Parts: sequence; structure tokens; C-alpha cells
Amino acid sequence: MMKQNIYRLALSVIALLAVSCNDSFMDRQPQTEIGVSSYFNTEEDLKMYCYNLYDFPNFNNYTADAGTDNQATTDVVEVKNIMLSANPTSMTVNAGWDWSRLRTINLFLENCERASVSDDVLAHYQGIARFFRARFYMDKVKAYSDVPWYDKSLTTSDEDLYKARDSRDFVVQKIFEDYTFAAEHVKTQQESGAVDKWTVLTYMARHALYEGTYRKYHDELGLENTAGTYLQIAADAAEQIMNDGGFSLYSTGSPETDYHALFESSDLTANSEVILTRVFDRKISSNGFWAFMFGNYIPCPTKDLVQSYLMKDGSYYSSQPGYANKQFVEEFANRDPRMSQTLAYPGWELVNTMTYAPGAGIYVQNLNKNFSGYHQIKGFVNNKDEDFYLGIDVPVLRYAEVLLTYAEARAELGQLTQADLDRSINLLRDRVGLPHLSASPAADPVMQSRFPAIAPVLQEIRRERRVELALEGFRYDDLMRWKAGKLLEHEPEGIYFPSLGKFDLTGDGVEDIYLIPSSQDIPAEADKEANSLGKKLVYYRTGTIDDGNATVYLKNGTSGNIQTIRDLGTFMEPKYYYRPIPKHEMDLNPQLGPQLFGWE
Repeated sequence: MMKQNIYRLALSVIALLAVSCNDSFMDRQPQTEIGVSSYFNTEEDLKMYCYNLYDFPNFNNYTADAGTDNQATTDVVEVKNIMLSANPTSMTVNAGWDWSRLRTINLFLENCERASVSDDVLAHYQGIARFFRARFYMDKVKAYSDVPWYDKSLTTSDEDLYKARDSRDFVVQKIFEDYTFAAEHVKTQQESGAVDKWTVLTYMARHALYEGTYRKYHDELGLENTAGTYLQIAADAAEQIMNDGGFSLYSTGSPETDYHALFESSDLTANSEVILTRVFDRKISSNGFWAFMFGNYIPCPTKDLVQSYLMKDGSYYSSQPGYANKQFVEEFANRDPRMSQTLAYPGWELVNTMTYAPGAGIYVQNLNKNFSGYHQIKGFVNNKDEDFYLGIDVPVLRYAEVLLTYAEARAELGQLTQADLDRSINLLRDRVGLPHLSASPAADPVMQSRFPAIAPVLQEIRRERRVELALEGFRYDDLMRWKAGKLLEHEPEGIYFPSLGKFDLTGDGVEDIYLIPSSQDIPAEADKEANSLGKKLVYYRTGTIDDGNATVYLKNGTSGNIQTIRDLGTFMEPKYYYRPIPKHEMDLNPQLGPQLFGWE
């Protein structure tokens, strides 16, 4: 019954209020007159219009870390293309300057008062629209920093059409005026999958943390002295959810399975951890699932991510002797249980074979050029029932994020206590049976090398954020706000092999694959050697990444980590933390200039 409440949301399309829009600056053509004068009369009108603003992620979100140190990819990723380009300019980097959505939001805010509804109902829907406007503008600030602020829909004769950019500081203040209004007026106890007060506060906390840390670490903005304002907003919004939202981490007392269950559930509407879910049912609205994140496809997890998980006893993986050269099976031994609930582990059984030609059974890591050898099961539905996997819900917002936001904001403010950790980070660790984080942990040399200017406890909060939210689309924004773009220069690597020869990848002590030199031919199927279980070994020719005969690239040709790319280029600071306004938009409105931070 709870799922049925959301079907109307999933299916709602506001054809009646289709407004004219295009991708050019500020959508210069005037609004259509169809619907505006006859709509906005009832609460149902307001509700249906707001449903049309929903743009929350679906299963594609599980590949949104692609191009970061979490997830290697051979696909087109903007930052990778910029880093590899000899001379990126506003002529070649020109995606994202689309303002049609803003016009749709502002059109609603200009007309919603026509409805015959009570003041509190009107304020609720105004708050929802302002929530979406805040999210829209936050995305623009992330990309361009200074952007023109508009709180009205424009026509071709509007004198503000060709205005200059407003400062980041001004626009962000406006964003949080919208968030504040929404947090005060959007109601609780909305139907499943609909925006409510807790949704607003979660995004408010997320974006306040982003802006506060961005200002703190990006001295090129000259806004360091205002960082604390937004960090406090983040902490306060998160704490309000913690105190009043009634959420808790999902746990049945099974640390080896509870975390993964969040990402393979056909019904999250009553899940205690899920603040906002996208509800799907194949018969009504399919989630579009396809196993693009699994097997030999475009995104693949990295060794860097694998090495970030703690040992099960809470110690650092980097403290293990010879950790850098551990083989695949050994890497998974005695680790944070979230690792084997995120990645295909030795002995994992594949059921849904839609992207794996050899068929079902105990999975043997599939190796191939440009891929790491690590495979992702977070977001992969290991069930061959089509009705089931096309009806899996997507957890858009999880309470886990709120706890991480709270801990990080408190730490960045210099206010973190052990009690704060016990009500945030340590709840996450309790779910998977890990020891608690103390307020004064010993430093991990690996984390210190990445983030040398911050305290060990904050380093560990960042680690916790990375593993808890891995492959959910947070990593790129996190690296950008921490001013850690240089980490993107490190070429992603994969599984380590000490030599050529036969190797066990399933953990049963029986060899599964055979690495041979690239100069040798892979035998015909009938001539391939079989292991003690009677299964033919899978052969791979190894070589360096420049070896055209190799089917697996190893760092040293016949040994070392799998290589996924020859070179990732250079991340130029501070330039590549921002994007240029497309040249054709600057030509239309020179007042938008000049470009910022060295862009041309």
C-alpha cells in the first residue's frame, strides 16, 4: 500500500503547463500562455506542478564516482577530458549552462499564490519550489562560482536578461535563504517518495558542508573567514534531523549483510534509514536497471578504494606488512564488512548473469585491458527475476549521510567531542561490527600523505565518509571541496599479481586463471589446462599498457598492479575546480565576463 502512494508521483507529467524553454542563456523566448491563466487553482495543481520538478538520481547514481579515485572508467568524463586536453577553453568545455529548469521553478513561484489554499499549504509548496531552486543554484555555484541570480522568470524584453554575474557570496546567501524558508515551511509526514522537511534539511546540511569546507580550503576565493557560518548551518541542520527526524540506521543485527540490503531492496518506503527514496515497480514505473556497473563494463572500482577500508579490528590496512602487494584473496581477509558488501569478493556467487557470458556460479574476477579487475556489487541486483530487479527502490538520501555531515562539520568547526563521534561515526561502525573511532586516533601515514594539513580524527572522518558512501556519487564533490583535485592525477590501478602463472581468485585454493606473456598465444579451448575441479583455466596475455598484444596490462609487464590508463594528465589548481562560461554565451552577453581563474 505504501508503494501505491507514490505511483502518481512517478507517473505525473505536467503537459498542461509545458513551458517554452531552450538551452541558450536565460531562455529568451517568453512563457507560453497555455495553462498559466487556468492553472494554479487548487492544492492538487500545486502538488502536480511540484512533482514535475523532481530530478533525483536513479540507478545511474551507482556509477557517478566514475573518473575519481574510487572508480576508474574508459567513458567520457568531463574532468578527465579537461586534464588530458592540451588547451581546454570555453569553446571546448561548454556543458552545463542550461537555465530552463530555473525558469520553470520561478514560473511556479510567480503564480502559486493564485491557488485557493490555506496559508500553510501555500507556504509548503512555495518551500518545495524554493528547495529545488536552492539545489539548482548550488549546482551552478559548484561549477561557475559567480553566476547571475534570478528569482523571476525572464522575457525577451526584461532588462535583467543581460545582467552581469553576481558574486558567489551573494548567490550562496540567496540559496540559504531559500533553504531556510523551505526548512521552516515544508511539512513532515508526506507520502512516500515525496519531498518533506527532512529531505530539505538533508540537502541543506549537505550543501552547507560543501560551501563551508570549500571556503575554508579554497583561499583563491578570499572567503575563508565566512566558512564557519556554513559549517555551523551544516551541523545544526544535521543535528535537527538527528534529534527530531525519528530516523535510525537500518540494522537487523547482521553486520555482514545489513549494509548491502539497503541497495537491493524492493521496498524502502518503511526503512528507518531512508530519508528519501525513489520508488519503483516494473508494472508502473521501471527503474531502468541494467548491470552496467558490473563485470567488464565502463566503470570499475580501484585499488585505492580497496586499500581505504579498515581491518575488521579497526586497524589501518596500511599497517599490514606488505599491504601494497597483497594478492586479491588476501586483500579481502578480515576487512571492514562494507568492503565485501560493496565489491565482488572471493567466493561471491553470481546469480544474475546478464553481463557475464561464462554463466552463473562462483564468480571468477573477469580481467581485461583498461579494467581494474575489481567488480562492483553495490547497485548490482543479483537476482535474475526481471520483475524484482526492475522494481528495486533507490535510496536517494540516507540517514548515514546526515551522521557523516554532522561529524565532519563539528570537526571542521573545532567543536568535535567523543560524544559527537559516538552519536554519529560510531553508530555507522556499530552496524558493521567495527571498533569505535576515538577523538584522538593515531595517524595513518597514507591518509597523512593525502591530507597532510588536517588532524588525524578528521582524516578518519573523511575515510568513513568514503567507504560508507562509496560509489554513490559523493566522491568528486568531496575532493573538490577539500581542494584535493591533485589526487585525480593518480592513475587508477587494480589487482596485484607478483608474476606470471596460475592464480586463485575465488579463495578455494584452486587456480582459476593463467597469466602468460603477451608473446604467447592463448591456447584453443580444447587445449587449455583444467584445474583440479575440472574447470578450464582462463588465460590472459600480460604486458605493459603500450603492448598491443596484451589482454591485461600489468605495471611491470609480467608483474605488478593492473593498469587502467596510461596517463590522466594534470589537474591545474585552482583553474580546474571551476568551469568556464561557454564562449557563445559570453558572446551573447559580454556582461558575464571576464572568465574566472585563468579560463579563456
